[in-house]
Amino acid sequence: MKTQRTQPGPEGQAVVSRQEWLAERKALLAREKELTRLRDQVARERRALPWVRVEKDYAFDTAEGRRTLAELFDGRSQLLVQHFMLAPGWQQGCPSCSFMADHCDGMAVHLKHRDVTPIAVSRAPLAEIERFRRRMGWQFRWVSSHGSDFNYDFGVSFTPEALATGEIHYNYGRWPHPREEWPGISVFCRDAAGAVFHSYSTYGRGVEVMMGTYQMLDLVPKGRDERAVEHKMEWVRHHDRYEPGP
Repeated sequence: MKTQRTQPGPEGQAVVSRQEWLAERKALLAREKELTRLRDQVARERRALPWVRVEKDYAFDTAEGRRTLAELFDGRSQLLVQHFMLAPGWQQGCPSCSFMADHCDGMAVHLKHRDVTPIAVSRAPLAEIERFRRRMGWQFRWVSSHGSDFNYDFGVSFTPEALATGEIHYNYGRWPHPREEWPGISVFCRDAAGAVFHSYSTYGRGVEVMMGTYQMLDLVPKGRDERAVEHKMEWVRHHDRYEPGP
């Protein structure tokens, strides 16, 4: 049972003795352990999903030239793709996708040492990708699927015909927010013979797995501190567009 809270503190939060705080903290710890065990179980179920062989010959423009999907693995057996929202002609990438990408450079070396090649893919031509990447100072590998069906086939880009219906198929269901691009993460595997398989994709709030900042914000008293609006990430800016802080 929670302790009775009678003494208000900063921001109206209750202030209690260390002993009372410890009792409530232990109760919360039990819930956190439940969540950890559930997360581990879901991860096992995710890894147990069947695979789909990728039959189509996708090609990508990279800094090293034209590459197939199999060649993007860079000698590893697992490929982790961020579907980055940057369509042809856009002046800059999506702020939320950029927020995701801000976490990539630090993770890359660790992922590679666990047999995972991380990469970002966008429909914009490579020159437009490189222009924005230089502005943001990112080092991770980012390639262009311009002219291929890759983004459409994996559910993150939508044709004018699909948009004209007023509803698209996104995140494994009907989505009433038609837009040219939406974010996603996809995982591919390659066997010893070089065949490529699609093992997993996640969309919508599933992409928060790349947003380490959110995990830190969830620890502090104000949390994510977002307004009650449809687009909760309205506060996010490109990291070079925030106003100077206090």
